[in-house]
Amino acid sequence: MESKIEVLATVKIQHSPDLYKIVDCLNRTLKKNDLMFGLALDEKDQNTAIFTIYRT
Repeated sequence: MESKIEVLATVKIQHSPDLYKIVDCLNRTLKKNDLMFGLALDEKDQNTAIFTIYRT
């Protein structure tokens, strides 16, 4: 059985040390709705974070 992950939205935002707390809360709360949230630093600008919403 293969799981397909679909990207629903991506946005670049200013990095903040506490952003991971929001992503963690969203993942814990909405995983039952087949949603997953990701956060990564932009490779070109370490002051920018990339927030992505996925459907699993």
